[in-house]
Amino acid sequence: QVQLVESGGGSVQAGGSLRLSCAASGYSGYTYSSNCMGWFRQAPGKEREGVAAIYSGGATDYADSVKGRFTISKDNAKNTLYLRMNSLTPEDTAVYYCALVIGARGMWHGGTWFPSILENDYNNWGQGTQVTVSS
Repeated sequence: QVQLVESGGGSVQAGGSLRLSCAASGYSGYTYSSNCMGWFRQAPGKEREGVAAIYSGGATDYADSVKGRFTISKDNAKNTLYLRMNSLTPEDTAVYYCALVIGARGMWHGGTWFPSILENDYNNWGQGTQVTVSS
């Protein structure tokens, strides 16, 4: 059974940075099998939205709202997913979740394949970590 545990959330002033971590366990194929991992967030009163995703082969994708500010990465040796968030704004305030799906989920665009940042494509979820950005 896959378990995902997020950490690294907290409170920060606008313009600041945070790095979220997601430790994965219960899945032996994290490093060598096809899978997608993603970060999602849900702000108060809003739907959960995709932020970033990374495929086991290395392909990444980002929501337009975070491109150039957030970076998703993985440490396969530690079975850990990261989200580096820079230039944070109050609009980034939300509960951040990591998610995993076994297999390739994504789409082709302009000749390049991008992993999915759609919530419905993922079936393993962490419990979330709060990020609060003050102005």
